[in-house]
Amino acid sequence: MSYQVFARKWRPQVFEDVVGQGHITRTLQNAISTNRLAHAFLFSGPRGVGKTTTARILAKALNCKEGPTPTPCGKCDPCIETAAGTSVDVIEIDGASNRGIEHIRELRETVKYAPVGGKNKVYVIDEVHMLTNEAFNALLKTLEEPPPHVIFIFATTEPQKIPATIHSRCQRYGFKRIALTEIASKLREITDKEGIKVSDQGLNLIARAAEGSMRDSQSLLDQAVSYGGMEIRNEDLQAILGAVAQETLKTFADGLLARDASGLLRQIDALLEQGQDMRQFLAGVVEHIRNLIITRTVKDAGPIIELPAADLETIKQQASGTDTERLVMLFDSLSRTLEEMRWSPHQRFTLEVGLVKACSVATLKPLGEVLERMRSLEAQLGSGGQGQAGKPEAVRERPGSYASSARTTAPAPQPSAGSAPVHGDPWGRILGLLKQKKASLASVLGHSKALNSTADTLVVGIKGTSFQLEQAEQKESRDLVEQLAAEVLGRRIQIKYQLLAEEKKSPPKGTSSKKSAAEEQDPFLKDTLSIFNGQVIEPDGTE
Repeated sequence: MSYQVFARKWRPQVFEDVVGQGHITRTLQNAISTNRLAHAFLFSGPRGVGKTTTARILAKALNCKEGPTPTPCGKCDPCIETAAGTSVDVIEIDGASNRGIEHIRELRETVKYAPVGGKNKVYVIDEVHMLTNEAFNALLKTLEEPPPHVIFIFATTEPQKIPATIHSRCQRYGFKRIALTEIASKLREITDKEGIKVSDQGLNLIARAAEGSMRDSQSLLDQAVSYGGMEIRNEDLQAILGAVAQETLKTFADGLLARDASGLLRQIDALLEQGQDMRQFLAGVVEHIRNLIITRTVKDAGPIIELPAADLETIKQQASGTDTERLVMLFDSLSRTLEEMRWSPHQRFTLEVGLVKACSVATLKPLGEVLERMRSLEAQLGSGGQGQAGKPEAVRERPGSYASSARTTAPAPQPSAGSAPVHGDPWGRILGLLKQKKASLASVLGHSKALNSTADTLVVGIKGTSFQLEQAEQKESRDLVEQLAAEVLGRRIQIKYQLLAEEKKSPPKGTSSKKSAAEEQDPFLKDTLSIFNGQVIEPDGTE
């Protein structure tokens, strides 16, 4: 007889043998016992956790000579044929290669026929998410109202790709990753019965590499036996799996915490000489730093970290000698380096420079300490060396006299009772800020004056013509001036503009007060004088 791999040889044959999925096997057994079995099931979860195996056991339980029963005998013809995959009443379909609508049409034709040897026809469609939308649509009616002797079982690793119309017609069972301890326990059972010698640490290495998949762990164990024979050493497992021993990770983490960049670079050189994959090694270091953070954060970190008791104790001792902030900074820095190595053509250079960066990162001060120091400085500046610390005296502003500074006939502005008084000439300060923001607008308002103010309004007189007034009244210009006024006055106000009346000037000596004949007759000269606020000077007759 040809050799049979562990994954097939030790495949569960009854519900009790399925590892890590008790919430599913118990539900199915109770449903069979109470005759409340659905006509369609959706098994979803990661690879190698027992979806197809559970589907086969369910088919055996339905077609067993003693069934339907939650404990199939495994000795009758339907049980033996189902376990061997040769039963004509248990049809296993690969959804990846039978994904078209024509395959579903064939299935719809065959479901009409009664089972041959068993009590039910069971259709197991693996990787059902690979079916096309047309195939799913063609299956809907049959799935919702199948013949009474038909059971559908769908298995998938990507349930999000299955239409909601299919979900709603099935009972969904979510398979979970199998815990490291459960995988290691099952592997120990297999090695004991097969006569294989391997340490608990070696089994833990295999279980960690399997990442929650029982099938993967059994395949790795098979590979290890092929490599090292019936006595598997930890060194052989590390060579096969590319794994890094916990002692190596601890030593490397000690170097990181001590900022020993030189020693770390020497360790990297030694690991490269041994053929270690640098990305896989750095991933192990990042995971080790994560374990240290978890240990310092969680009181009982054992269930989260999933390490043997001896390794967990070593991690606790190492974590007690450092602080969480330093570990978090190391984790961030090394994670970035790991991502950069993914695309780098020179992974060794990227790793070495990343380690130097990680050793050079300075520990940041706690935010609370920085804020407390800022409050202390604010208190000292506010008190000016006098008064109570932490309670600076309020600065009171006094009203400024617009009339005296503007020297105009308009009355001096009187702030309202609800507005805060301001030192000096606020309009002058606003113009000063305006020169920095928009010089062109500042030149338009260069000879303007503040005429009056209230709690929410400031009236400004513009000396000039309607051209200057239009420039100032533009929305963009008004918004900018009102924004600067809010900064100066400490409140939002509305700016209103008005033209100042021209001051009457006595005509210069030797000139006529009446308009010249040229001014009255030439319209261009008249407009020019109006724009530039000019006047015609009559010649005095001297050369």
